[in-house]
Amino acid sequence: MKNQTILLFLALGLLGNPFLYSQSADSTEEKKKTTKLFREQEILPIKLRFSNKEMKKETNDSTYLFSKLLFKDKGQWDSIDVRIRARGNYRRAHCYFPPLKVKIKKSLAKETIFKGNKELKLVMPCVQSTKSLDNIVKEYMAYKIYEVISPFHFKTRMVSIEYTELKGKKDKVHTVKGFLIEDIDKVAKRENAKKMKRIVHPMEQDDIASAQNDFFQFLIGNTDYSTAYQHNQKLVFTSDFRTIPLPYDFDMSGLVDASYAVVSQVQGEVLSIESVKDRLYRGFKRDEAVFQQVRKQYLDKKSEIFEVIEGIKPQFDNEKEFMIARNFIEDFFKVLENDNQFDMQIIRKARIK
Repeated sequence: MKNQTILLFLALGLLGNPFLYSQSADSTEEKKKTTKLFREQEILPIKLRFSNKEMKKETNDSTYLFSKLLFKDKGQWDSIDVRIRARGNYRRAHCYFPPLKVKIKKSLAKETIFKGNKELKLVMPCVQSTKSLDNIVKEYMAYKIYEVISPFHFKTRMVSIEYTELKGKKDKVHTVKGFLIEDIDKVAKRENAKKMKRIVHPMEQDDIASAQNDFFQFLIGNTDYSTAYQHNQKLVFTSDFRTIPLPYDFDMSGLVDASYAVVSQVQGEVLSIESVKDRLYRGFKRDEAVFQQVRKQYLDKKSEIFEVIEGIKPQFDNEKEFMIARNFIEDFFKVLENDNQFDMQIIRKARIK
């Protein structure tokens, strides 16, 4: 019976949706529309100096600290003035290093590798430990997996960070891993779309794109999202009148399995799982043809996804953490490859409200 349902839908000609297959994360056209900062994928060395205490206590959506970002491009160190603030309320409260929002003046960026990027997110580890640094790599891996699935994704780039924490007379230097995330405006421009701020219920979003997102969240074991309330999701509206969700912030997922991760209760909803390592499908019920289309896409992309995963392996400090992540993703494909498991864990779990 394995894959029998998929073959049936293929025979009926229901799997020809061009949205699934017409665009590739590696397409020449997409690369042309991607800024140099994210076209190049070697690890970018950067240096930052600021007071961590001041960053967490004094910055907010409108209040930034002025700093200088040093970066190494083509073997040479350069610098650029930036404004930075802490983001992510949960991590700000539970982690030593908060994730950061970085703003760069267009006039300063134009002669540097940051050209075309006025706003960036910089994801930092929760604390300086081997597991926390590998958690950064696992979250980065999640972004790279979604690049394989959908043309509507955030570009990312790994960075090695030398962070000098200003602590009065005794500054402290931390060497950690992190990664940069492009701004939603860049994604929208690349895909000829416009970002949306208003709430759009998932059932009013594009069926395929919404299911791709929900399958991905199931893949990484994440329930800390809501496309209805744009919690860890952005929306764009395309030129052909489709509303498309873009996922981000995966630190609460079972794939990352951060030390502070808890099962999310978005809008106060208590879920039936006890651990972030337990998968729970949170997508809405749709025509089964949609589920089968997206199921087949993921299965067709399995080898490409694992190529991405293997390519990231050298960035792990602990090979055991890599294998845990790899096995977690392998378990997702076992569900897709088994008709009974697919029916029980996805079809029957799909929400109606």
